[in-house]
Amino acid sequence: MVTARLNINKAKASKIKGFLDEQEADYLYKLALAASKRCPCLEIGSYCGKSAVYIGSACKANKSILFSIDHHCGSEEQQPGEAYFDPDLLNQETGKIDTLKFFCKTITDFNLEDAVIPVVGRSEIVGRSWQTPLSFVFIDGSHAYESVLSDYDTWSRHIIPGGYLVFHDIFPDPAQGGQAPYEVYQKALASLSYDEMPMVQSLGILKRKDNPAAYIPNRNKYMISQKLFFSN
Repeated sequence: MVTARLNINKAKASKIKGFLDEQEADYLYKLALAASKRCPCLEIGSYCGKSAVYIGSACKANKSILFSIDHHCGSEEQQPGEAYFDPDLLNQETGKIDTLKFFCKTITDFNLEDAVIPVVGRSEIVGRSWQTPLSFVFIDGSHAYESVLSDYDTWSRHIIPGGYLVFHDIFPDPAQGGQAPYEVYQKALASLSYDEMPMVQSLGILKRKDNPAAYIPNRNKYMISQKLFFSN
């Protein structure tokens, strides 16, 4: 694993709205720093940009890119009347959750405009036309089972051999939290396409096996994209 001193103002980052543990954030940076030397990274679930600061900073160090996907309307548990509702995120004109302006401010505040590309839309819709190979996918969108499964099915096929598939909020013990991400994580592991790495807090980390046959998009697209992103 590549290690490097974090060039991130942690006191400033700690003030970003979000649910990411500091140890998890640090490890996302380390994974992305290793991965983004090969291909771009992608996250599902931008929220207000906390994870994007860490993953995006790693990408910036390698002159790579993080694609950050979110519809910015909030997940089920963040709606008015639900457990994680935050009135600061409510757009008074529309009466709906709107996290996009918070996300954009975060990216600007950390000078990541050239490294983090906001993709505003639903994960499964964006994925219909996606062709770029990815070295790192972080799944942290809606925690409803159907949504987590859709994110996995949509994006795992684009991960190159040796790339990382990371799930947030993996709780083997149901008493600790919801089981949908854990169930999809187990499904990914059962596919035999990944090696399981040690968990970091609630991060479930899988590394795609170095088996080109397990990589679904055709090899030509992979080679072309490598040249586009990394040719001198």
